[in-house]
Amino acid sequence: MTLQLGDTAPDFEQDSSTGRLKFHEWAGDSWVVLFSHPADFTPVCTTELGLTAKLKDEFEKRNVKALALSVDPVDKHKSWIRDIEETQNTVVGFPIVADADKTVAGLYDMIHPNQSETTTVRSLFVIDPKKKVRLMITYPMSTGRNFDEVLRVIDALQLTDKYTVATPGNWRRGDDVIIPLSLQDEAVIKQKFPKGYKAPKPYLRITPHPGK
Repeated sequence: MTLQLGDTAPDFEQDSSTGRLKFHEWAGDSWVVLFSHPADFTPVCTTELGLTAKLKDEFEKRNVKALALSVDPVDKHKSWIRDIEETQNTVVGFPIVADADKTVAGLYDMIHPNQSETTTVRSLFVIDPKKKVRLMITYPMSTGRNFDEVLRVIDALQLTDKYTVATPGNWRRGDDVIIPLSLQDEAVIKQKFPKGYKAPKPYLRITPHPGK
């Protein structure tokens, strides 16, 4: 069955570059960015893993753990990590799962036969501390991910969880937000959003960022 938004992220136990990894136990109370790679020693993935390593501080600010995955074995991962650190001038401080038997690729629907029968597409999942899948992005094997967008979406998800708001297109941290249509009681709205709101249309109510 295809994994969908709101589903519980499947648990798994696999070897990784940092040792045996039990996913749910490893994730703990953190958010997780789980992202797959078609193979080790590939150029696009090398740049992506370097970018992820350099975002260590940004992920930590957001209580996020990064977890990469490839269908290659651990020994290849460890050799590849040395190349990543050398060419991208960084330290890879997160695990790379060795999904040699494609167990995780199957659980997360990462094999798309019309792209490749054997290698994973570039899938990315944002998983919250309750182990719910909150975001899925799938890229073709030739196209690198935009990690600024990954951080932006995490910011939006965490904000909407905390304040019951929605975010407009191209929203960035600090921008105005939207009061969702599920909130209709004006007394509740005034209590939750004391800065007030503008409503160019009855269904479009814009209020300042509640955390500022």
